[in-house]
Amino acid sequence: MFLYKQALPGKVTVYLLQFQDRIPWLCNLHDILLRDVASGQHVVLAWSALKKMYRDILIRGKDGAPLKCDESGKEEKLAEVKLLVVHLSGSFEVISGRLLKRKGHFMPPELLQSQFDTLEPPSAPENFIQISVDKNLSEIIATIMETVK
Repeated sequence: MFLYKQALPGKVTVYLLQFQDRIPWLCNLHDILLRDVASGQHVVLAWSALKKMYRDILIRGKDGAPLKCDESGKEEKLAEVKLLVVHLSGSFEVISGRLLKRKGHFMPPELLQSQFDTLEPPSAPENFIQISVDKNLSEIIATIMETVK
């Protein structure tokens, strides 16, 4: 995962983040998702979330665990975000070809292999759908919309 910082007008600096750097950011996203969903909003978060642990933190917050003890020693259920992961899957060749066609994109094509190496595709019991990037955009959107109905 990378942190993108606007350094100069028209320039973006890319910093590689380690796991410990990501935790506060992921916890903040968890809190924002909880708040917005609780207020009745429908929320879309677009992010790669390559590792299961990242998705767990988005769902359960910092502990990434479903249960926590309160001061009396009783277990209490943590607030969880109901998250649907939309896993867009495609071959390295297809995605690399599309990335190379982008102009001025922050993601250098040289980093794509590391993204594939890091990827932990969602699996049961995670709440997810997998859609091939070989489908056209309208088919991808229709599949997502049908799933969230």
